[in-house]
Amino acid sequence: MTRARVLGTIAGIFITLVAIAMLPVGLVTMFRARRLYALVVRGTAIAVLRLYGIRIRVHRASPFPRTQTVYISNHTSTIDLFVLVALGLPNCRFFLSGFLRKLVPLGILAWMMGTFFTVPQDFPEERRRIFQRAARTLARTRESVYLSPEGGRITTGEIGHFNKGAFHLAAALRAPIVPMFIRIPAESDPGRGYDARAGIVDVHVLTPIDTSKWKVEDAAANAERVRALFVEAHNGLSGRTSHAA
Repeated sequence: MTRARVLGTIAGIFITLVAIAMLPVGLVTMFRARRLYALVVRGTAIAVLRLYGIRIRVHRASPFPRTQTVYISNHTSTIDLFVLVALGLPNCRFFLSGFLRKLVPLGILAWMMGTFFTVPQDFPEERRRIFQRAARTLARTRESVYLSPEGGRITTGEIGHFNKGAFHLAAALRAPIVPMFIRIPAESDPGRGYDARAGIVDVHVLTPIDTSKWKVEDAAANAERVRALFVEAHNGLSGRTSHAA
């Protein structure tokens, strides 16, 4: 067994232990202390990345906003999730594939954080209901949210097709979009696997996008415009001042 696979096994055991430990905490707090759970899960993500020897380098012009924001990024690798949680996006919930619930420890932690679990594109009516419920919840709580317009992991090294959900949501909430381009060195990237290797992951925070005048019916056009920004970033984003995550 390679060193990377051994580390992957250790990471899996660690996440399982954290999930087991969090269940009684959830019972005591009646599963209502999402911010506490998010702090624990962030610490878990940071620990897993350190175990692999992965550091995050964040390139941004200003701190992450404290007001309601829709965060989006490209999605190329299994470790994207750990990187995004480790960033500590303020007061932020996540959209994740419902498949993760089959990975029970990850599913428990994600559920306790208030994650919105999605279904595949093959179930458009159910996806619509999920996004509508999420929009109502976020309109009430004014929390931020993260989701990947690409949906699944795109391991080809290209920017994939952008789904419309993130852009429907941003228009409904009138919340700005903060795009983030994640660049993982090939020698560290596990792709769809779990055998990540040491290296530095760069997170480039792009210019926020004002959605105050967006219309829900323009979601497809807005998706294409924002995808073009990611293609430009992919084709040669210049470095920015970095801040340790």
